[in-house]
Amino acid sequence: MMNSDKSLRVFEQARPMLMGLAYRLLGTTAEAEDVVQETYLSWSTAAQDDITNPDAWLTTVCTRKALDQLKSARKKRENYVGMWLPEPLHTTTQDTPEDRVELSESLTMAFLLVMERLAPKERAAFLLHEVFSSSYEDVADILEVTPASCRKLVSRAKANIQQKSQRFVAPPEKQQAMVSVFQSALETGETAELSKLLAADVALISDGGGKVNAVPKPLVGLEQVLGFIEKAISPAANSGKAWVEELNSCLSLVTVDGSGITTTFTFGYDDNMKVDAIYAQRNPDKLAAFH
Repeated sequence: MMNSDKSLRVFEQARPMLMGLAYRLLGTTAEAEDVVQETYLSWSTAAQDDITNPDAWLTTVCTRKALDQLKSARKKRENYVGMWLPEPLHTTTQDTPEDRVELSESLTMAFLLVMERLAPKERAAFLLHEVFSSSYEDVADILEVTPASCRKLVSRAKANIQQKSQRFVAPPEKQQAMVSVFQSALETGETAELSKLLAADVALISDGGGKVNAVPKPLVGLEQVLGFIEKAISPAANSGKAWVEELNSCLSLVTVDGSGITTTFTFGYDDNMKVDAIYAQRNPDKLAAFH
């Protein structure tokens, strides 16, 4: 058995990757943290001297535990009040090689919502192979399927994602312009400048979790979204403050009042770099975890 210091060091080096994998699979930091903790407990009681590749072992255990968690999470989401959005996640801009782009794109709200539509094993296979660069053979071992079946899972997931998501991570200057104009619209109620940055088919999606006011279904179209911002969001936001943070790889707006964070606004962009989705997370449980 490796000594406890080395055992902990090995796990802590793998923790960021395990947390990233679990969050992408589950969409909430709380559930992801539970899965990573359960993975650590399994690691701490394993015959570690017999494990030739600790990272592969930890990835396997984490993935399988996340898939088990996903089964129960999906049942809960069937009874979820209103629309479900992932928990916001603090991220930092990566000025790194291009292989980091897929890691950033796979954290956006748009991508995570598309992942929700995939079968659990499709989701895991796609993430492990396309985002975390595991081989088909390794993914097949993790998911306990044949390599041929694994290729089919990834292929189906790719087809689903390409069909349902044409959103992009916009350049920083586009994101900065959007957040600034959006914040100004909330402060003044004037949306003329904002309208220039939104796609004609823009959708506003709001998650209140049945705890606070939120639109029960997506508002779609420029007129509907701008009207709602002018008449509902702007008056509510005026009673508090707002600041900009990077959430889920995109510059986002966080609003607060005397009781704490009220909403995080995150944006999705189309191939013309116009905003085609505004994600308003208002569920206090998710905002508490984020804070």
